[in-house]
Amino acid sequence: MKNTIFAAMLAISSVGMLSACTTTEKGAVGGAVAGALIGQAVGGNTQSTLIGAGIGAVGGAVAGELIGRQANGNCVYQKANGRQFIARCPAYFVH
Repeated sequence: MKNTIFAAMLAISSVGMLSACTTTEKGAVGGAVAGALIGQAVGGNTQSTLIGAGIGAVGGAVAGELIGRQANGNCVYQKANGRQFIARCPAYFVH
């Protein structure tokens, strides 16, 4: 029970730190947290939690990248100070 409360408090406090992250980074963190919670609920052990966090992080990063990408081949980037700008996506993301 103590671990669950600690994990929830850590997740809540992490939200504030995500304000300067890109949508890909936010997706990865959100996916990892959700995956870890689901893994713990389903498996009830550390291995399940870590597997869930890994799968959630990858899925969240992919979803965040797709959300952050615009239809015209440009991506939305965010600097550390929170300012966003639009620039060409890396070549490996452009179809």
